[in-house]
Amino acid sequence: MKQVKTYPRVIENVEDWPIYRLSEDRADFIREIDEYTFKRFVDQHRGDLSDVIVKTIYQERIRIKEDPWKVDPPNDRSFWNRVSKKLIKKSLDRDDEEAQAAAEDILKKIIHRYSEEIVGTFQIPTHRFAVRFLTVLFNRLFNAAAMKSIRGLWRGRRQLYERLNVVGDVDTVRELFQHGTVVVVPTHFSNLDSILVGYAMDQIMGLPSFSYGAGLNLYNFGPAAYFMNRLGAYRVDRRKKNAIYLETLKAMSNLSIQRGVNSLFFPGGTRSRSGALETDLKMGLLGTAVQAQRAMCAQDKDKKVFVVPMVIGYHFVLEAPFLIEQYLRYTGKENYIRLKDQGKSVRSWFRFVWRFLSTTSDITLSVGRPMDVLGNFVDASGRSFDRYGHEIDIRDYFMSRGAVNEDRQREEEYTKLLAERIASRYHVENVVLSSHLIAFAVFKMLIHDNPKLDIYGILRLPHDDYIFPSRAVEEVVEQMQVRLFQMEQQGKIKLSPQIHLPVAELVKDGVKNLGSMHRERPLSFTKEGAIISSNFRVLYYYHNRLEHYQLEKAVHWKSEEIEVLKID
Repeated sequence: MKQVKTYPRVIENVEDWPIYRLSEDRADFIREIDEYTFKRFVDQHRGDLSDVIVKTIYQERIRIKEDPWKVDPPNDRSFWNRVSKKLIKKSLDRDDEEAQAAAEDILKKIIHRYSEEIVGTFQIPTHRFAVRFLTVLFNRLFNAAAMKSIRGLWRGRRQLYERLNVVGDVDTVRELFQHGTVVVVPTHFSNLDSILVGYAMDQIMGLPSFSYGAGLNLYNFGPAAYFMNRLGAYRVDRRKKNAIYLETLKAMSNLSIQRGVNSLFFPGGTRSRSGALETDLKMGLLGTAVQAQRAMCAQDKDKKVFVVPMVIGYHFVLEAPFLIEQYLRYTGKENYIRLKDQGKSVRSWFRFVWRFLSTTSDITLSVGRPMDVLGNFVDASGRSFDRYGHEIDIRDYFMSRGAVNEDRQREEEYTKLLAERIASRYHVENVVLSSHLIAFAVFKMLIHDNPKLDIYGILRLPHDDYIFPSRAVEEVVEQMQVRLFQMEQQGKIKLSPQIHLPVAELVKDGVKNLGSMHRERPLSFTKEGAIISSNFRVLYYYHNRLEHYQLEKAVHWKSEEIEVLKID
């Protein structure tokens, strides 16, 4: 049985967790959000405040009419009708102090409504129950699924944490909790990401609970709403795109970080549709980390904000067929049949978990090297170092005219720099699994065999017409394997232990694990030992994980042994 290292609690007493202290002070925190957002918004929109409110009311009425949810408050429609009437009566078409005061009063009401909706709570009894319940549930499901029998439901011995390979400098991350606020920014591939990351940080890494965003649509399901309302999740309503809501959401994130509440969010914004590591990150919540750091410097706090990239690695993503179809439709190159997303209903979610747990492959969580909000590496004491290894004082980067002050344009540039740094670290911290490498190699063989076709032409090829001889695949993989060893030594990538297997074993392991629960297997062996694919599009999804590294350049394609057999 695999031995998994688990760590003691960084903060033993749950009542000392920052997220609990914030929840106990929820009313004051909401007042702080209201005041901060109001001041910031009025400063930005002093000349067009009424226009912004009018636009917000219009967008909210459209949302209520065209996209209502069960979780929406019952007085939603009446609230927006009420503020609309007040705006028309006292503010529109007027240019005096009374009109400005009326507009500001309406703005305060809207901001407070949003902040009450966004901010969650954290209750210790619910947290303890959730940890026990989810641990038992997942362990029982895992053992029953793995043993393929109901009897295994109560006789299983393996634990979920044995499936999780946590790699990276966990010790440094744990130490940083003594020196500031930690913001974890994982990649996003599956609906299971939040659960698995939270479980690993709690049960393996010994970290206190993080604040995290949960889509408001999840609250339509009663049990999910019950837990998330009490476990520190803040609500994010992606239907709301208006400026007031977004400013309130960012204020919540900024101020909670300043209060020392550790945060987790996916900077990619949504699951990777292509299967590739994210490169185009969202600036909104990342920007709040930069703003919080500047505010902490201005307050002469000796605490810092630390950003920790995390890369999640699966052999198998159940949603892969849906995600790649959606990606290909988005590119606009071809019309693809729309597939239903799996995992949205409660029934399909449990089916999703069952199929996931019934696989034998592990999951890798690669904890990246911690950085400050400018992308400089930090040590276990929280000290920042530039690319030449010189210690720097991050406070200097927020100063002008001898004092720390706000410069929105400067902070936008810092946020872009941080996003670029995180994206580049994703590629360094990425752990190559055997399935990633085999998918990449076989798909590159298919491309090489059809040099005149673009990617969409490749994906239209009949998969029944192609056979990939095992020896040909092994030769391609072996050359890519050598290149990966070099990159690992240079610190440009991480490799799973399976990548170091002899090439024949490596290929077998990769094919076995690749999409092992897909109805149409991306790769499988024939009786004769050759390799075939039942779905080039899903194979393309898994191939994309390594697209950035240009491993195909390490292959000598002129070798006579590297050929794909076509069935006439």
